[in-house]
Amino acid sequence: MSTRARSSFAGPLSPEYVLLGLLARQPAHGYELHQKLSGDLGQVWRLSLSQVYNILNRLESQDLIAGEVEEQDKLPARRRYHLTPDGRAHFETWLHAPTRSSGRAIRVEFTTRLYFAKAISPQLAHQLIDDQIAETRAGLIRLQNSLADIPPGQVFNRLGTDLRLRQLASILSWLDQCHTVIGGK
Repeated sequence: MSTRARSSFAGPLSPEYVLLGLLARQPAHGYELHQKLSGDLGQVWRLSLSQVYNILNRLESQDLIAGEVEEQDKLPARRRYHLTPDGRAHFETWLHAPTRSSGRAIRVEFTTRLYFAKAISPQLAHQLIDDQIAETRAGLIRLQNSLADIPPGQVFNRLGTDLRLRQLASILSWLDQCHTVIGGK
């Protein structure tokens, strides 16, 4: 893959990884991908069908997926997409990378990783949860140290940091519950 193509790829909170993950499971048309995404991860990702097709076009231009035209009787031709080896490697790297300890990253990125990890194996899902618990605890400690360094007169900086601390504490409880929901440990 070219440096230009890699540098234009979005960050870990990008819906591009969701589409790569769905295609890692099986080839599909854009409409099928949109339906699967909306059905399984609709509370995490909200993408229109046109956004899905735009992302598919970008992924194809980056050689992460390839599309093949399929003719249909009495209907317009459509494209069925599949992962390329570069796309599979890109997805696998993302899947095993840690999620930073922020509420949004955990809600979107980690939940998406967990969805795919569970489909691969419950053991991988549990390992991802354990890794996220460790990362979230480390983030909690960093925030506690940061709060201690904020002068008492900076009320809103202290309030904002305190809110983030409380969110991470709540997320730790949620992560423990993820083990139970995933099962098979």
